[in-house]
Amino acid sequence: MRLVPHRWAAPLLLLSATLAAGCGDDSSSGGSGTGAAPTSGGGGAGGDGGSGGAGGAAVDPTQACVDLGLPSLEFIAAGAGNLRGEVAGDFELTLVDGTTFSLQERFSGCDSYIFLPDTLVVSESDSSSLWEKDLDDLIERSPKNVHYFFVSRRTDEAEATASTTAMQGRVEAELAKLTAEDAAHWAERLHVVKDRAAVIEGYVGGLLDGIGRIGFAIDREQKLRGVGFLADVNRYSSVLAQQELWPWRSNLAYAANEALYMNGQAELSARLAAEDATVVTLWDGETLEEFAEIDVQLPSASEMANFDTLELEVESRCPLEDQLEFGNCGAWDYLASFALLEGETRHEISRFITSYHRETRWVVDASALLPLLQGAGERHFRWDFAPSWNTQPTRTHFFLRFSNQGKAAKPASVTPLWTGAAFNSMYNATREPLTTTVPAGTKKVEFFAIVTGHGAAISQCAEFCNHQHRLTANGTPFDKEFTEAGTEEGCIAETPNLMVPNQAGTWWFGRGGWCPGQQVKPWVIDLTDVAAPGEELTLTYEGLFGGMTPPDDAGDIVLSSYLVMHQ
Repeated sequence: MRLVPHRWAAPLLLLSATLAAGCGDDSSSGGSGTGAAPTSGGGGAGGDGGSGGAGGAAVDPTQACVDLGLPSLEFIAAGAGNLRGEVAGDFELTLVDGTTFSLQERFSGCDSYIFLPDTLVVSESDSSSLWEKDLDDLIERSPKNVHYFFVSRRTDEAEATASTTAMQGRVEAELAKLTAEDAAHWAERLHVVKDRAAVIEGYVGGLLDGIGRIGFAIDREQKLRGVGFLADVNRYSSVLAQQELWPWRSNLAYAANEALYMNGQAELSARLAAEDATVVTLWDGETLEEFAEIDVQLPSASEMANFDTLELEVESRCPLEDQLEFGNCGAWDYLASFALLEGETRHEISRFITSYHRETRWVVDASALLPLLQGAGERHFRWDFAPSWNTQPTRTHFFLRFSNQGKAAKPASVTPLWTGAAFNSMYNATREPLTTTVPAGTKKVEFFAIVTGHGAAISQCAEFCNHQHRLTANGTPFDKEFTEAGTEEGCIAETPNLMVPNQAGTWWFGRGGWCPGQQVKPWVIDLTDVAAPGEELTLTYEGLFGGMTPPDDAGDIVLSSYLVMHQ
């Protein structure tokens, strides 16, 4: 892996320069007349029945969902807006191939729709439009349930026409390389818009001139979303780095990450909607800074006793709804921790990592810690997500979701175990073995831990190194390691798993137990086979590097661990 600074977000001034063409109407920053020569005929994007194509028979757009094995949602005809998170209304666009695209007529209920302007550029030193390359890679990386709209933001009509005509040629050239089946599929999903953004009426034109000027999307739930920074980890430029510019060039194909992320979010929404959950709201859109504490009245004692599942749902949004995400949402990947406070005692329940400049939505399962919340009355919680020197104002939606999912056993007791510390040669010195007796009637014994590594001094530990953690229960070892740490694309693979992609920073690199803009997945071990009811259970824990005692100055391990008995 290429060595990188411990934390590297694209500096806002450099990011602004990189996106300059997308943040204004500068028509000089893209090769509008380059690319494959246009071809004759109407074999390009759009054009099946319902889209305005001449002579096409009407086709039910929801059939695409059936073919892909995806659920289909109904079109939302009311309540449309023009801000991220609001419902996207209908639109109709004329395409270069002579057809039209109407969102409501073509709405399948399982697709996402991504708008990409020609004023996105390769880098600060290369003003070529992203449209000029990588269309083939975009098709290859994309899930089948996405539409792309290529719209010119150029101020000059002739330049805009040259840009879209060239792009239509590229689309047709790429379709000609595909199998007949794939060509037919993508011909209906790659749309080059005839009119330049400035003359498109309605919210589409308004977004392309405003918060969607570097691109925007409509997700599978028909909600408006931003599109991120398309820097490609594999396109590092030492020349740019030597010039102290953002050193990674952008790639059109990274737009596919947005579609993959929206699929993950749609699956999450469908799952949550199907649950019969009791939802307790902590914050519902308030703008918080650095941290917040709150007293919360939980469900009654009898209700709490019936729950076997606890999930936390968190949405972190930019404080200014009418501005781009970049320079608006928090710029750094900080630890975000949610904890129950009992006097001087702090019980961490879940952990997340904030993103570089993007809005996020996470859900994490903390069912094992339900006993901490048993009984009636108020509980006092604290949410930390930024340091005092950079408070990162964030509009926050935070919910506790309690439910009964019919599990064979419910968590009955929680015992705090070890916490983290500086990762060095003394890390294991003070972690003594712990012995307890497993209560009679216990059906399941579980180890529950939240562990992440931070800092990058020795061997890029503990953020970018594979630090290992070993729990030994009655002589049986259970190991946890982070093999993705230090890989260049370790976090890209997490895009469908609620990690927001295309951040304005080094979001791609695999870390030691975390990714920027994602929930931290707990480390859970079922100890039932080695922990018999009525008998003693002895636990030991140690942190290792390369299977040995950690070196000095190897960063920090942030650890919260618990022993959970289920009955």
